Amino acid sequence: MSDASELIYELDDNPSRKESFFAAIQHVLASFIGIITPTLIIGGVLGLGEEIPYLISMALMVSGVGTIIQAKKPMGIGAGMICVQGTSFAFLSSVLAAGFIAKANGGGPDQILSLIFGVCVLGAFVEIAVSQFLEKLKRVVTPVVTGTVITVIGISLIKVGFTDLAGGQWLLTNKPELFASFDNLFLGVLVMASIIVAHKYGNQWVRLSSIIIGMLVGMAAAVLMGKVNYSAIGNVETLISIPVPFKYGFSFDLAAFIPVALIYLITAIETSGDITANCMVSKQPISGASYLKRIKQGILGDGVNSLIAGIFNTFPNTTFSQNNGVIQLTGIASRFIGVWIGMILIVMGLFPHIGALFRAVPNSVLGGATIIMFATVAMAGVKILTHVELNRKNMLTLAVSFGMGLGVLLVPQVVNTVAANIGGDLGAIVKSIFGSPITASGLTVVFLTLFLGEYPEKYNPIIQDFPIDEEMPQQVKN
Repeated sequence: MSDASELIYELDDNPSRKESFFAAIQHVLASFIGIITPTLIIGGVLGLGEEIPYLISMALMVSGVGTIIQAKKPMGIGAGMICVQGTSFAFLSSVLAAGFIAKANGGGPDQILSLIFGVCVLGAFVEIAVSQFLEKLKRVVTPVVTGTVITVIGISLIKVGFTDLAGGQWLLTNKPELFASFDNLFLGVLVMASIIVAHKYGNQWVRLSSIIIGMLVGMAAAVLMGKVNYSAIGNVETLISIPVPFKYGFSFDLAAFIPVALIYLITAIETSGDITANCMVSKQPISGASYLKRIKQGILGDGVNSLIAGIFNTFPNTTFSQNNGVIQLTGIASRFIGVWIGMILIVMGLFPHIGALFRAVPNSVLGGATIIMFATVAMAGVKILTHVELNRKNMLTLAVSFGMGLGVLLVPQVVNTVAANIGGDLGAIVKSIFGSPITASGLTVVFLTLFLGEYPEKYNPIIQDFPIDEEMPQQVKN
């Protein structure tokens, strides 16, 4: 293409089956690892063991259904574009916190998943409500708030990725003498180096597939070193994964719910930026009534898809931003491609051996990739904050919010001690809310934003209707 923004197929065009299939495969390759990785991390950290292949199958199937909903927009639910849905990294910390609450109460895998999916189902209604009142939240949902929370999310997740790189939480707890062994560190660093080398090449497809390339290189090395757990594949007894609503039950805990609800609010705003960027590469309006309607329907689609995810035993979904790059590379913006993507993901999810195969991947290989992904999340938050006018009020808000969030992350004993002194259910709620760096910084930045009043900003995605993205017009950046 002579122009990076030139489209071969526009939004409502319908390409041939062959072109549709190959375009869809490229989207699947760009998003596949991102869809299954949160499930692998949650399953590994919470010790969910034999449930992981089924959870991965459900993650793929629900992502497929959600992507079709976004493309087809039934009953006005969905943006009507290629908005690939996938398991959101933003929820990792709050989901793990909910899992640890169930685990602390003596719960096994069923009880852990029952609580997680229960709070995720109810939390989805927060995002559904936000989609209907988007304009009214502009005083609270600002780049200061979203940038702070997204940065702290990335920073808090780096600990998870770095732990996996050294061997994983199970190894640290049960066999600390093997944690951070040379073999584990070698595999993790090899994956990181492979991803970096892939990014060095000018070929766009190599860069687009860098995460997959890095993990394949790491997996090949792990096979040669005898570090692959083949029993994880052989232990899968079923050939087909059948979706069962609320397979693990349904339970609720207020202390687990509040952090999840806060992240739903933040991901709604992230989705508005992703859909705006999609509008730009798909040559759709980025202002006016039709644009606002598309944003509302897209966020509503995210909320409904997360509701479906909780019902069918997987974690909250969100719109993936990397697929906007695939649209730009292929020149195919047809929303019918979204249906093909969804169908491919559903077929992949039907077979639990795919999930078992990824369960066999050593933690150090997974960590080498995820530490880059998580650090990228933090950098995305920093990028948002670069659009903030660093005046006196904003500096104070950012300083106190980061101080609270990172303080909780670095010295968790403070909140643990306070919660223990309070005791009872109230102590548990205090620990869950303020023990998470995300909710500690998120609640602080929201409160200070409201308390300190209005302040000028260079950019607000709701007011000015432009995405926080590299493709943002230069005149808007200035």
